[in-house]
Amino acid sequence: MAERGQPFRQARGGVTRRNLPSSRSSFFTKSATRYQPPQNRNLNIRRNAQHMDSSFNSPNGNDRDNSDNRSWIKDAADVIDEENNLPSLVGTCPFMCPVEERLQRERLRDLATFERLDGNPGKSSSNLAVKKFCRTISTSELQVSDVRPLSVLEGTLNHLFNLFHSSEHPFEVVHDFIFDRTRSIRQDLSMQNISNNRAITMYERMVKFHIISHQKLHRSSSSPNVSSLLYLNLEQLTKSLMTLFNLYEANRISHSIYDNEPEFCSFYVLLQIHPDSKGEPLSLWFCNLPSAIMKSKQMCFARNLLRYFRLGNYKRFMLMMKSEASYLQCCIVEPYINEVRALAVSCLNQAGYKLQPFPLADLSNLLLLQESDVESFCNECGLETSSDEVGKRILAPKQSSFFHPRKGFQKYYPIHSDGLQRVSINLLDL
Repeated sequence: MAERGQPFRQARGGVTRRNLPSSRSSFFTKSATRYQPPQNRNLNIRRNAQHMDSSFNSPNGNDRDNSDNRSWIKDAADVIDEENNLPSLVGTCPFMCPVEERLQRERLRDLATFERLDGNPGKSSSNLAVKKFCRTISTSELQVSDVRPLSVLEGTLNHLFNLFHSSEHPFEVVHDFIFDRTRSIRQDLSMQNISNNRAITMYERMVKFHIISHQKLHRSSSSPNVSSLLYLNLEQLTKSLMTLFNLYEANRISHSIYDNEPEFCSFYVLLQIHPDSKGEPLSLWFCNLPSAIMKSKQMCFARNLLRYFRLGNYKRFMLMMKSEASYLQCCIVEPYINEVRALAVSCLNQAGYKLQPFPLADLSNLLLLQESDVESFCNECGLETSSDEVGKRILAPKQSSFFHPRKGFQKYYPIHSDGLQRVSINLLDL
């Protein structure tokens, strides 16, 4: 690593952000201006948003890790002396994990299950060990040999996603490992100011990892530690999306958009279904999106679905989910769909006729539930089911015992529909 005041080598493959007109105060650039460098350093912050690693910024400006993250080297991708035109560093580490870190972790027996050679907790190899995420890094200790270049980062990401569908370990264990190591990848990308199309592809894949994990962690909600994992995963999903949006904007040519950009913007809209979602009002965010994105099929779906959710129009909500939702959109919405289901059951219970009970098979189709889950769902809402004269399970309306579980449903009810049964995504192809 060069001494302060001496230039680093020029990063390869970097993309310079095209300056936007001053009148276009974009949503994507607001978070980039919050951090201020220490006064005792004669350094300036490049305001362009693509140089911000969203690991340290949240879209709503409430960063619970701010006090820990205001380290100059952590924002090495943002710090640049513009007057002297100092480019960012270029990593030279040829392995997924720097040799010195691997040897130290072997001595400390600090190896994850996936990094152990023949199961030995004190032995690893360059083909197994992956650099851990470090919250604070000292400028005096950082060496270019500790930072992985883009090609190594791409190979590391492939290695990590090869482990995603591992059946040898609980998903929580797999997720925890990939979660930490992808944060380290983002950190290395940020420190080197890598913001080209290859970085965009990597961020898209990491966002998809968090989205699929969002669903899989909810489905394994019986684990005692899953609530904290869910919170952290959702936090990093949002931050990764923000950085991806910054990269899209940084590399935009004229009014063109990326092929996957509408889909990823729709993910952010659907995340607003979360009961605790906070951030800039969507109306302000929409004002800064290209018209091609706003008119896209994916964005129209997300906006309409969110509108139906807020209006309580359960019928249109369910029909749209059944006919238009993609696999990844389904992963985002599924943990929150029980609220819509409960509303539907409540309305049907109040508006139905006692002499015309609802067959559970029909409710299964409406609620996007397996028929065996419909009865359990109704029971959790305080409703009783019965059988008709031919043995079919039915729900009689006008029951006064309906209630919405205050502490949530005891069982997780996944979305079930022939139109939504998709093969698990192979992350290497994303």
